[in-house]
Amino acid sequence: MVRVQLLHIEDCPTWQVADDHLRQALRAVEATVDVEHVLVEAPEQAAAWGFHGSPSILIDGVDPFAHADAPVGLSCRLYRTPGGTAGSPTVEQLVEVLSGR
Repeated sequence: MVRVQLLHIEDCPTWQVADDHLRQALRAVEATVDVEHVLVEAPEQAAAWGFHGSPSILIDGVDPFAHADAPVGLSCRLYRTPGGTAGSPTVEQLVEVLSGR
């Protein structure tokens, strides 16, 4: 069973969009998974999680969208999507990651 965590900061305007996209993607791949929500509140937490900004999605402890040079810290995060820059990966991008492609 896959472990899925959604990490976010309190004032993130897009973490709920990411949560919705993630749930749609999980339904699409027919995965019955409880998404664990993690509120990251301190720089020490960000460092411990390897948090690259809010929202971040971990699949089995790995952030599949993180770039090697991405900074760790309490900030908002942007994603590259086929439609341009967005505050969340698309449902299709999440399906691809969850499908292991």
